[in-house]
Amino acid sequence: MLGFVVGILSSGSGLGGGFLVVPYLIFLGKEAKMAVGTSILFVGMVAVSSLWAHSKLDDVDIKTGLILAGGGIIGAQLGPRILQNISDQNFKTGFAVLLIGTGIWLLINAKS
Repeated sequence: MLGFVVGILSSGSGLGGGFLVVPYLIFLGKEAKMAVGTSILFVGMVAVSSLWAHSKLDDVDIKTGLILAGGGIIGAQLGPRILQNISDQNFKTGFAVLLIGTGIWLLINAKS
């Protein structure tokens, strides 16, 4: 059920869903590294489906998406290596700060 709801939210917002899936998996007792890796699988599968749906609506800028993906693919090789050197507690703290900071930023900029 969570996957269904996150699929709707992520395909409608472009956020990917990891911000909801990772905390849920940690709540279920997964270590941060496993939660992130499992979330990536989920997000990747949902992203393919969402890309298909948005493409049918002609809502995809392929050139910009591919340029962003180039940097993302390179950066994605570093993320897991960095995560291997971060404790679960530090990851949870950093992830919480990121979510709170993003939420505050969205609230501040919601007026514009």
